[in-house]
Amino acid sequence: MTGSDALPRWNLDPIYAGFEAPEYRMDKEELGRLSEALLDHLRVAPPGAGFPAWLREALRLETEAGALEETLGAYAYTRYSTATTDPKALAELNNLEEMRLPLKRAGVLFRNALAARKDEVQALVSADPGIGEYAFHLREEILWASRQMSPELEDLAEDLNRAGGDAWGRLQEQVSSTAAMVWDEATGERKTTVQLRALSSDPDRAVREKAWDLELKAWEQMKLPLAAALNGVKGFAVTLNKRRGWADPLEKSIEQCRITRRTLDALISAMEESLPLWRRYLKAKARYLGVPACAFYDIFAPVGAPPAPWTFERVRAFIVEKFGAFSPDMGTFAERAFREGWIDAEPREGKVGGAYCISFPNRKASRVLCNFDGSFGEVSTIAHELGHAYHHEVIKDVPHPLAQYPMTLAETASIFAETVVFEEAVKEVPQDQKAALLENNLQNGCQILVDILSRFYFEKSVFARRPAAELGAEELCDLMREAQEATYGEGLDKDRRHPYMWAVKGHYYSPDLSFYNFPYAFGLLFGLGLYEKYRRQGPSFAAAYRDILVRTGRMSAVDLTRQAGFDIEGKEFWLGGIEVFKRQVEEFERLYRG
Repeated sequence: MTGSDALPRWNLDPIYAGFEAPEYRMDKEELGRLSEALLDHLRVAPPGAGFPAWLREALRLETEAGALEETLGAYAYTRYSTATTDPKALAELNNLEEMRLPLKRAGVLFRNALAARKDEVQALVSADPGIGEYAFHLREEILWASRQMSPELEDLAEDLNRAGGDAWGRLQEQVSSTAAMVWDEATGERKTTVQLRALSSDPDRAVREKAWDLELKAWEQMKLPLAAALNGVKGFAVTLNKRRGWADPLEKSIEQCRITRRTLDALISAMEESLPLWRRYLKAKARYLGVPACAFYDIFAPVGAPPAPWTFERVRAFIVEKFGAFSPDMGTFAERAFREGWIDAEPREGKVGGAYCISFPNRKASRVLCNFDGSFGEVSTIAHELGHAYHHEVIKDVPHPLAQYPMTLAETASIFAETVVFEEAVKEVPQDQKAALLENNLQNGCQILVDILSRFYFEKSVFARRPAAELGAEELCDLMREAQEATYGEGLDKDRRHPYMWAVKGHYYSPDLSFYNFPYAFGLLFGLGLYEKYRRQGPSFAAAYRDILVRTGRMSAVDLTRQAGFDIEGKEFWLGGIEVFKRQVEEFERLYRG
């Protein structure tokens, strides 16, 4: 693309002008100073009357150091994720990981100090407003103190993680972002796996099948290093979880998500109960496509009258308008994000696939990465990521420890923003294109409630086997096939699925965030619940919605959702969200018959 049609790359200069910029170097020096000051302060907690002042100073230093560390780390990662082979970006990531170690050490000492004097801490929370503001954070730190090793062993674990778990994760990113196959023998044109996956929405089934086939061949060539990486990450997690006293990785994930086992059980049960609905949808889609059954490469195939491709300028105008119709504040924010170059939309070699939003607390700003292809799916993706950015915006003045929300609630704003855009788009689309737009939303729901359930099953199987031995690439493929059979079932052609999804999804390669995926299902159904409340309540809901986002780091997901009027420990709540998709499947079938 050229001229006005060119897709934007984000502008990082307002964050830092570069790794050599004076502001960047000074902030790194300041981070080192704050880290050492925090460590020195935490080494001795004074008894008696001096403890309140000590605790207030500890919270101040923790807040400042945490915000600065996140800002520096986010900048290094944004540079790296758009150029994964850039040695400078990789070197900065490694250097910041080393600089992060004193903060990790400080966290261990802080939790131990709080746990040793938890009665005093509880009394201060009630008596001192400044400390009371951090009540949830302090209670959570005391809980996590019971799930950590000695300070010396925690130091060692963090140091080893840089050359262990985190390094394996970077290997997956580098391999997946640079692996490429010859697309056109005549010209020698090559396409990366990211570009091949983007062709999954091509209207020509032959193109989709060719891209799927080449993608699988690419993963086949890379299966040994990627299997080694996955074994390294999961083995690292298994060892540390055992040393820290977790019964299993899922117990830790539940705590990280600030939910209960009852909540997760209810969510998974509702997802399982919805599987016949999604298989019914996939069969209807197969009829649309004129094939006996959908192959994996048909999941994202367009149906109905082909909509005109979206230009980026059209996306900008549409999102700003629809966000603004819900909340003028949200619309103004979206306009600012587009105007100030917050979005990197151009697909290119060396850039990671997928999409994300990342925040810079000390700059009170965010950035969004996506790989725009002109489809409505990418419109939804940009709305989704800008929802995250809006969440960051409304908590930008919240103290850093109180802005750390769990993954379950992290998806609230993104799903809500995505739903706002979809619901408005479906009202405006011509009747002959309605099926296409409706089906696009069902694609998304199917991914979050079916594919993510398959990922949950797969990861449970890997963790069940990993303590005994490393899993070979073929064994990992077999487990993925079993997970896809248990979820997609007869909805997909069993001979044309995707056994290498374990290699594709970077979420599996985080040593500290196992079971990364089920929070998306939580976020989808909770976001739909909030949207239904907005439809009933009208414009006045915008203020209540903003207040919910502000409080996402101040309480558990169970308590926050209860205050919003939902019981997430019961299956009925989750099934209520699935009813939205049931109506859409029925409408999709009706449009097809029509």
